[in-house]
Amino acid sequence: MSTEKAQPRPRVDTRRLQDIALAYWQSAALMSAVDVGIFTAVAKGSRDLDALTETLDLSRTNVERLVTVLRAMDLLVDGEIGLENAPDVERFLVEGERDYAGPWIHFTRPRWQEWGRLTEHLRSREEDVIGKSLADMTVERAREYHEATYSIGLGAGRRFSRQADLNGRRQLLDLGGGSGAYSIVAAQKHPNLCAVVFDLPAVVEVTREFIAEAGVDDRVRAQAGDFTADPFPSADVVLMASNLPQYSREIIARVVAKAFDALEPGGEMHLIGEMLADDRTGPIGPALWGLAEALLHSTGIAHSESDCLGYFRAAGFVEVSANEFVRGTLTRVSGSKPS
Repeated sequence: MSTEKAQPRPRVDTRRLQDIALAYWQSAALMSAVDVGIFTAVAKGSRDLDALTETLDLSRTNVERLVTVLRAMDLLVDGEIGLENAPDVERFLVEGERDYAGPWIHFTRPRWQEWGRLTEHLRSREEDVIGKSLADMTVERAREYHEATYSIGLGAGRRFSRQADLNGRRQLLDLGGGSGAYSIVAAQKHPNLCAVVFDLPAVVEVTREFIAEAGVDDRVRAQAGDFTADPFPSADVVLMASNLPQYSREIIARVVAKAFDALEPGGEMHLIGEMLADDRTGPIGPALWGLAEALLHSTGIAHSESDCLGYFRAAGFVEVSANEFVRGTLTRVSGSKPS
């Protein structure tokens, strides 16, 4: 008979479940911090409660409440001379700086109420190929969305242009390119490259504004169309970025096949999107983007890396690979069309 004592089972409590249930409180705190400009105030020298109270025109009690939460979230930290912004906050949430992403922090706020109705959406049998957000797209909504995401898009575009070798390429086709950020950056970096941003009619009106503002309208143009259904112009590079979960497996497979047909021999395609690991247990970001499509009643889902590699191989691409683009969030799958 064994004399070993049974190990006590780990105690189970509700803390993890409570943290998840209250996670939206943290979202609200972050958005309000951006609203009142606390991170900008800290960057400009308001480094204690008294200074922030004067700068932000809030009661001292509410400043203390907000600062306490932001410190607990590691968004504000204690420095040698007082409060400091965490490194990512300093880079992306100080208004007036090049990489300011405050509008991006807010662009999901209108969906809060719909997330509260998630069960109702999940029980609905209503589905549409492109979902309500795209089917009902207006120029005003497109402008609001892409003004919020443009700065993030430029950063992603710079990352893409560092990762992908576009030297010698002549024509980029940017599927669902929105603001045109990827194409704008690529054209700025490669003077011999032209690009077509292929997006919905309401979107391309706004795309043209961003292209003109960037001063690349001599080589980057926007073409209206639905890339899930309409024929593609020819290109030697095709890019589809940050719209993967909006579509079903069947649609993505069809789009990749259409891209293969539109490419010149020796051309390449890059698909950048929120992808799950092959066992589909995460990361949480891609999983949530897939779930968000239930709010819009689209056929979109979260795709895995192996799903996307399969779309490429089925279309005829060779040298197919998956590469980390943004850790835990975005993956870049690429492949070449045989010469």
